[in-house]
Amino acid sequence: MRALSLFRCGLLLVLTTSPALARDMGEKLTIRTLMVSDHPSQEAQSIYVAGQVVTALRFEKEVDPTKTKFLAWEGRFETPLVGGKKVVLEPIRDLDDGEALPLLVTLVDGTEYTFLVKARSRKGWGWTDYQVNVFKDPGSYNAVLSNLHDALKRERELREENERFKKEENSVDHAYATLLTKGDWRKTPFTRKLVYRPKNQDMDMVVEVFAGPDKAAALVTLTNTYYGGPWELDGAYLTRDFTHSTARPFALRMDRATIAPGETGRIAVVADKSAFLTDDGQLTDLALQIFRGDGLLQVFVKLERTLIQK
Repeated sequence: MRALSLFRCGLLLVLTTSPALARDMGEKLTIRTLMVSDHPSQEAQSIYVAGQVVTALRFEKEVDPTKTKFLAWEGRFETPLVGGKKVVLEPIRDLDDGEALPLLVTLVDGTEYTFLVKARSRKGWGWTDYQVNVFKDPGSYNAVLSNLHDALKRERELREENERFKKEENSVDHAYATLLTKGDWRKTPFTRKLVYRPKNQDMDMVVEVFAGPDKAAALVTLTNTYYGGPWELDGAYLTRDFTHSTARPFALRMDRATIAPGETGRIAVVADKSAFLTDDGQLTDLALQIFRGDGLLQVFVKLERTLIQK
């Protein structure tokens, strides 16, 4: 295997350009603290990466480039960068599910760390590691400080999530979406404008599009026929031009978290007029994209500006 490269200026370039790329991709980037024990039973820690998104491992001491090994990275990653206290990885593409590439990092004092580099989770609320701060001594100043930042971040996220849930409980759009998933669209102010069945070999799908006063909605009914296992939602995006950088707000409701083989589930989306407005105040069409658990696009729904009624 070729030696890992050392480019100090290259490290700065990659780290400063990656966040913008990752945000455009809609990634959930995470900076986390990893406490690694030297106990013999300690399993290799997992590092989660995504295609064309930089992941940096940051250590307490200098890394020895000559004794740092990343197995089978050729063809999957750009040349790994090792310099100072950092190891930087950038996958050329998303790794396949189940892939786990061993990474051995050796510090100049001889301390060794073993990691398994894996694909980011494509189910639920998986994340991509943007930066991993690795510590061996939990009582060190930097370790305590890093853990404190992590705790404050989790507290802030929980507080924001609780506030979001409170708003959703009182949100008219979420109430409408709930009625749609129950099949009670006649109890809403919407008028059904379009019904069609997209062709798919794994799922029997029905898409209903609704118009309403200053709002639009879509109801997707999925029957798991040939998927081979439970169907799960990976994510839903409402965008102007198919890129996550133009994502617009909306209300979403599902009547079940997973759809087992033979079962039927509904996903309802309600978008306010404000989501259809461009920066200059003009109405535009939107694209609703719903992704299934393996990361593939399950269904695409076009929400035209004409659905917004006075």
